[in-house]
Amino acid sequence: MPIPTDPLPPEVLAALQRGNKIEAIKLMRQLTGLGLKEAKDAVEASPEHAQLGQGSPGEVGRSGSIGWVLLALVVAALIAFYLMRGQG
Repeated sequence: MPIPTDPLPPEVLAALQRGNKIEAIKLMRQLTGLGLKEAKDAVEASPEHAQLGQGSPGEVGRSGSIGWVLLALVVAALIAFYLMRGQG
């Protein structure tokens, strides 16, 4: 059975636009009768999924390095504060 990727049903598109890939796959299965693998492949092969540029649900992005820098600065500031406080 060929995988229908173009166009996806409107309900599936709406789920993708909300960022809910799992819901999109479930809806694709319900609406088309595809199996799990075929529905997942169809959703992932769609141009809409590619445009969203999203990872898997629950996946943590790797752009958090600035957070570590900020945390280190806050810790350094607290240490400096307590050292200066103890001298006065």
